[in-house]
Amino acid sequence: MTEIIENITEGIIQTSLIEWLAVLTGVTYVVLAAKKSIFCWVFAIISAGLYVYICYSADLLIESFLQLFYVLMGIFGWIMWNNNKAEQYPIVTWRKDFHFLNIAVSTVIFLIVGYYFELNTSQDYPYLDAFTTVFSLAATYMVMQRVLENWLYWIVIDIAGMFLYAGKGFYLSAVLYLLFTILAIIGFIKWRKTFKLQLR
Repeated sequence: MTEIIENITEGIIQTSLIEWLAVLTGVTYVVLAAKKSIFCWVFAIISAGLYVYICYSADLLIESFLQLFYVLMGIFGWIMWNNNKAEQYPIVTWRKDFHFLNIAVSTVIFLIVGYYFELNTSQDYPYLDAFTTVFSLAATYMVMQRVLENWLYWIVIDIAGMFLYAGKGFYLSAVLYLLFTILAIIGFIKWRKTFKLQLR
């Protein structure tokens, strides 16, 4: 146990400046998203742009595509939130059959993507990377639509992300995903409270 802690500590100390910037802007994004601040998308774009380089350099190919997608979604998210005032674009909830369909389709896609990258590339952790990528795409869409349950998806995704980044030695990013998990729980609580107030 002591050796594991020492390895993590040493890994964090040796973290590059670009990863530090990616982590700090990523934390800022989640905090602002939980507060429903439109400026969350600015930090999402910066963080994702930095992670495109980090992931591609580390042979996390699927994750690098995901981060590039985040850059585009950050732009679309800004436009969407900017065109809709909070009171005109409230938090919504999905029916259970919507979630079932979303999870079923996402599972099939991530298994296909993981299998392809396992056979045809030097991709590390293809199935885990495919899982976080595909479900992140679905959850990002839910954030843009302000679907309450997006935070529950992120809790699972962020836990998986911790193992993905730790496996590649990006311990600071693994800690970031632990923080993301905590913030996702807080975000869900805050959004659920707001959603209940909307029903009054």
